[in-house]
Amino acid sequence: MTPDILLRLLVAFALILVVARLAGWLAERVGQPAVVGEICAGILLGPTLLSGELTRLLFPSEVRPPLRILADVGVVLFMFLVGLELNEKLLRGQGKAVAGTALGSMAVPFVLGVALALYLVDKHPTGDRLAFVLFLGTAMSVTAFPVLARILGDRGLMETRIGALALACAAVGDVLAWTLLAVVAALAGGAVALWWQLLFVVPFAVLLVFVMRPALTRLGDRWNRGRPGVTRRRRAGVLAVVAAGLALSAGATEWMGLHLIFGAFLFGVAMPRRNWDSMHEWTLPWVRRVASLLLPVFFAVAGLAVDLSEVGGSVLGELALVLLVAIGGKGLGAYIGARLSGIPVRSSAILAILLNTRGLTELIALTVGLQLGLLDTALYSLLVVMALVTTAMTGALMPLVHSRSRGRPEAQLRILPPGVQSGS
Repeated sequence: MTPDILLRLLVAFALILVVARLAGWLAERVGQPAVVGEICAGILLGPTLLSGELTRLLFPSEVRPPLRILADVGVVLFMFLVGLELNEKLLRGQGKAVAGTALGSMAVPFVLGVALALYLVDKHPTGDRLAFVLFLGTAMSVTAFPVLARILGDRGLMETRIGALALACAAVGDVLAWTLLAVVAALAGGAVALWWQLLFVVPFAVLLVFVMRPALTRLGDRWNRGRPGVTRRRRAGVLAVVAAGLALSAGATEWMGLHLIFGAFLFGVAMPRRNWDSMHEWTLPWVRRVASLLLPVFFAVAGLAVDLSEVGGSVLGELALVLLVAIGGKGLGAYIGARLSGIPVRSSAILAILLNTRGLTELIALTVGLQLGLLDTALYSLLVVMALVTTAMTGALMPLVHSRSRGRPEAQLRILPPGVQSGS
């Protein structure tokens, strides 16, 4: 890399950070999650404005490859955090409600997404028709677990039973969505020579959970019994172990023909919870800080592929269909699943609104689809708009529904045991 390219890269990186932070701050000022503003910033930095002249000036072609590398590192760290923060305790004691709501919120939008894909497949060039159909069904089913957690915290719902149920459903949905996306990535790979590598996926996941996790737990026992005077050395050791394991895990799934985000997610899920509390206190702040610096780069790189400057009447019709399937399918599926599980009407409605949140998780999935050649620029742009609209809707609708429930929180936000009916 020449000094001139390095200078341009640093200037582009600084510009992305400033614009993303400003847009995130403005979004929070109007009651939206910061990620909504950051996604908007990424789109505005893309070719939508001024026919791409501004984009070519700010992000010349020689700067884009290193920016893409930084974006990939940010996404790997983010998916590691998503896997690490999946709370297994959320799935206990509410099995029927979690299973019913999660499956409803996945199945209905997936089926509608498949139907939409069959309608759109001849209108948008794609590398693999079957993979395209399955991908669009999966894209309609995604819920952004981390953004949902942020919204619940902002609304004071994190400690309520409805908040715990929403997070549990989103956790189950995330696992199902990433599993489906892994299948799609394998189908879209197309190379027969890679199929034998895909056979390593299941053994690799078993290795992480049943070999790596116990080994790291024993390592945590040893560190916890160490002398207090070696704290700094312990921290360096923890960071080295986590960074090496994360890099190897992400690289392993990339080698298997999947995307590196799957390895990062699996490594986070497999990280031990016992005897690693103090280690988490040391490592997680650093991981979050680095991820928060690099994720705006991901939004900018994603925005470079979004072009809304030539949106016409026919494209607006497709956008309306995409929004109808995404919002209606997710909301209806979550509501029906919750009601069939014995959850009251208002609580079911709150779940339907919350699980429509897509945010950053959807954007990562769409980027994978674009990289696999399943989406063209036009459809990718419309799906990014869908992710933005659905996330903004959650932030706008939740104050209306939640404010009406504050007077009777136990009556309106409780989750009834199976078989108990509600008149609400």
